Amino acid sequence: MIKLLKRGKYTLIETRNDVKILKLDKKTFVWIFTKSIGEILVATHRGHKTDQKLSKGEYRIYKVKDEPKLVDQLHLELSVGEGDWQGYLLPTGFPKDPQAGEAGKKTRSRIIPTIELVTR
Repeated sequence: MIKLLKRGKYTLIETRNDVKILKLDKKTFVWIFTKSIGEILVATHRGHKTDQKLSKGEYRIYKVKDEPKLVDQLHLELSVGEGDWQGYLLPTGFPKDPQAGEAGKKTRSRIIPTIELVTR
């Protein structure tokens, strides 16, 4: 089963401190790398000054279960141009921002690049 949960527009920017910021419609996440965990998204509600825009386009979020060639997890796919997509797995979903009124304590989540794609 593949279920499209959401689609919209994204922007990926970088700040002067080499920190990536991912904006999915109106939600904003800081995208950082840690040596012990790898890449993570951190919920944020504050504004960030853009140093440079890395990419912009469409995104899709899928829930995948019991598909033979896909991992049973939440999949995020970002359009990277000319019909190409980059896939990411979100093993624990998206982080929550308690200051924005979202319930939950999970303020950071792992994001894992993958070659698996739902979008064709």
